[in-house]
Amino acid sequence: MNQGKRLAGQIVKAPVHFYRKAISPWKPPTCRFYPTCSAYALEAIERHGPAKGAWLAAKRIGRCHPFHPGGFDPVPDIVPADAEK
Repeated sequence: MNQGKRLAGQIVKAPVHFYRKAISPWKPPTCRFYPTCSAYALEAIERHGPAKGAWLAAKRIGRCHPFHPGGFDPVPDIVPADAEK
């Protein structure tokens, strides 16, 4: 991974780390999914890079509400570009 992408990943992950250290300990566990939304976000950014990982995390957080059943929802695997055809 090049230096710029690594820095971008750290910047995108910073709010997640802040949430885990400063906000999450003060809240009861409410995430409806496994892995939790913050763990999902970190894994998605690591696996897919900062742009797509942040997009996947935002979509997941949008589904995390009382009207969604939740459950097991892993980060999707990377699909090679030629396999999408």
